[in-house]
Amino acid sequence: MKVYDIYSKRQKILMGEVPDVYQYEDIPTPLRVQIVYIMSDALGKQENQETLDMYKLIHDILCREYGKLSLVHKINLSLIDHIDDVRNSILQNEDINQVIDVVELSFRLIDRFYREPDIIEFTEPEITPDNAIEELNIRFREHGVGYQYESGEIIRVDSQIIHADAVKPVLQLLSDSRFEGANEEFLKAHEHYRHGRFKECLNECLKAFESTMKTICDIQGWIYQPGDTAKSLINVCFQNNLIPSYLQTQFTSLKSNLESGVPTMRNKNAGHGQGSQPLTVPQYFAAYQLHMTASTILFLLEAEKSLL
Repeated sequence: MKVYDIYSKRQKILMGEVPDVYQYEDIPTPLRVQIVYIMSDALGKQENQETLDMYKLIHDILCREYGKLSLVHKINLSLIDHIDDVRNSILQNEDINQVIDVVELSFRLIDRFYREPDIIEFTEPEITPDNAIEELNIRFREHGVGYQYESGEIIRVDSQIIHADAVKPVLQLLSDSRFEGANEEFLKAHEHYRHGRFKECLNECLKAFESTMKTICDIQGWIYQPGDTAKSLINVCFQNNLIPSYLQTQFTSLKSNLESGVPTMRNKNAGHGQGSQPLTVPQYFAAYQLHMTASTILFLLEAEKSLL
């Protein structure tokens, strides 16, 4: 990984010139340039045809989605330099979401394909996918830009402490193929959150919470009904001693906390008809819901692991 502790960087830290609050409205030019460097190292030598093909794949997928013939250049389609077009879309695009699109797709392909020996042989990358992802996330943090690449997607990070202690461990545990449904729903919640769709974020949070409990029940062979709500599923988990016996004194308060947490927040803000006055879910409320969902799922998964 090519991250160096250079003098000017240390001086900025000593002078308090590094951002301590994440922002999401701007991707600074130095960060854009660093991302291009990381991608160049991870995608391989550009004189290799396989590397050119990978840039073309990134280019063509995004152009099709945007309904465009090129990402940046206004030239004849047959003359497009795909590497240049992809790089300039990162360096020049003023639409932050589209810059994130390029980064997410590129690192998803790096994460997926550049672990294959044949790809590595023909593209000759300078860094591994893990090193590329690690450096990308470090660069985001260095510039105070609140995004991270996790489990195949760029997600928004509001608190690095909560992200490290709750969100990241949950994504790692949900990567187990048995929890595929819950993982997909939790990632969708992050995607909705990143795009400001906060009602949809709450809905996906509840789905992920319920899917986690259903999967735990399936693994343990506990009986539940397919249409059971969160409250019913919580009852099943408690009735089958998902919670260790030494926590039984906290049984009532813990059960009440689970029942009144994720489901209630979703039901009151996104789960039912909103009436004549549209309900507005504020960003901070959706952030709290995401973090609470992560903490709750992490608690359930760790409790289930202790049963094995």
